[in-house]
Amino acid sequence: MSEVKNPRVHAEILPALAAVATKTNKILAIGSVTAKGTPDAIAPVLPFEVRATVRNYLAGKIDQWFFQTEGYGIVFIMNATSRAEAHEILEKLPLGVAGMMEFELIALGPLAPLAMLIGAQDRS
Repeated sequence: MSEVKNPRVHAEILPALAAVATKTNKILAIGSVTAKGTPDAIAPVLPFEVRATVRNYLAGKIDQWFFQTEGYGIVFIMNATSRAEAHEILEKLPLGVAGMMEFELIALGPLAPLAMLIGAQDRS
């Protein structure tokens, strides 16, 4: 999985922030139901999906989980060091295996630009 530039980052506006390197330690996974994921198709798979999700939570792979209140889908905050690692975990969930759920994955890390406020040097 190639690293995709985040369209929300405007490096030309904030070059100092764009230069700060930080390590990924969380992944924001925004799940959406695909065209295959009709209510009738999802219903029999859902109990298996819930159990698999709980297993990932108990294993520490999923840190937090939410349901989107606007639209239909789920959001996980995952403990992973790369989008590829998160993708591998999510594709093994029953709805992923069935092609009924897909995820937008956003790598997250500590708010490294705060180091500029205290004069700390980048130690990456």
